[in-house]
Amino acid sequence: MKYTLILLLMLSTSVCAQDALQAPDLNLPHPSISQSITGSDFLKETASYDYLTRQKKAISRILEGSVPSFQRDLIPVQFRTAENETATIWVTCDYISIGTNDDFIRVPLSMPSAREVARATNMYLPTAVMVDSVYAQAHTKLNPIPMEPGEQMRSNNYYRRHNEMIEEQLEEIKRGLLIAGHKKDLVVTNRLAERTGRVAIYGWHYAVDDPIQPVSTVHNEDYEDYSHGLRLVHPIADVNGETVKLKELINHPDWGGVFTKEKEIDIKFLSHGE
Repeated sequence: MKYTLILLLMLSTSVCAQDALQAPDLNLPHPSISQSITGSDFLKETASYDYLTRQKKAISRILEGSVPSFQRDLIPVQFRTAENETATIWVTCDYISIGTNDDFIRVPLSMPSAREVARATNMYLPTAVMVDSVYAQAHTKLNPIPMEPGEQMRSNNYYRRHNEMIEEQLEEIKRGLLIAGHKKDLVVTNRLAERTGRVAIYGWHYAVDDPIQPVSTVHNEDYEDYSHGLRLVHPIADVNGETVKLKELINHPDWGGVFTKEKEIDIKFLSHGE
């Protein structure tokens, strides 16, 4: 019965089955060497910016393709139902960064900025359950590194220092593998309908199913600090070797509970503007 329901779901989409097992990548241009910018350069050029101006510059740099090449190949994360049906989603290996493979900065984004990047790259933000699964299946689980709270949490200096401490944990780890635990994710949740104009964050895991940060919508949507990160999710999933639109799968009666603990996610919060 379940397979029949999934088959009907797949037939309702316009995705080609021949692409089912091909790993997708991040839909961004490849800037020339003269156009590319390092993470250090980004921190220097935005050193005197206010928060909103820095966000605009970050969006511009990301969408022009100033992102490390190792972050462009997406990584599979698997989900399974009690009936042993398998679904695979594809996510960025790390939190979106600005710079080159040798010099980059994981740049925190506000909720509006994250949505703009998601729409422009044809990607989604994750649910809290997806964040848990990414952590559980990560090749490398990093230790959270909380820094002293205060207004400096939103400074370029904190962004740089936190990035350096993360890199110390990754000194012997190959680039491009799935890593998790080092930031709080910007997530989609129906709480954003209950508290409009907010950012939703979740994660920063000590261990599987043990995050520092439960789902929170405390902060204004323009807020971001060094502990926040944007991990993107591809809009196409793989179910038993066939491709399915994630927006149709996520709330399907047989699969919705696999991807979210909420009864049903409002599709518009996936950040495609749908």
